[in-house]
Amino acid sequence: MVAISIDIRLGGSNNRAMAKPEAVRRIKSYSAANGYVYQYYFYGLNRVSVDVGAAGEFIYAISADRGTSFGLRIFVMQAALEGWARANGRALTSSEEHAVAKMRLFQAFDEGVVPLTAKAACEVRLVVDESNLEELLKILNI
Repeated sequence: MVAISIDIRLGGSNNRAMAKPEAVRRIKSYSAANGYVYQYYFYGLNRVSVDVGAAGEFIYAISADRGTSFGLRIFVMQAALEGWARANGRALTSSEEHAVAKMRLFQAFDEGVVPLTAKAACEVRLVVDESNLEELLKILNI
């Protein structure tokens, strides 16, 4: 019988920890009704409190010139989601909520209200609330 042994270092791993890879972001294009072709990608989601209540803050990185990009925030108001859930007997899923935010982004592209510079982006406030939630959901056939 042959004894087999494995050489294990007792002090822990002899390999350094690998750095986590950057998040892969798929850049998408949208040809707006106003003639511009925007590039965008989803950057992140935060749950925030704004002056009129709680909201989901969907952040997109936007570029109108393919050179510079800036963040654009869309606030999906919690009160609107709760009202819709009461009226329809179920809450929207997180995917449906994200789709509503994306439809609001496309609507803003088509209307030409998305600025072309980061400085002007600070002045734009895109909101999904009781006034437009149902319209956006109809686009999605929800």
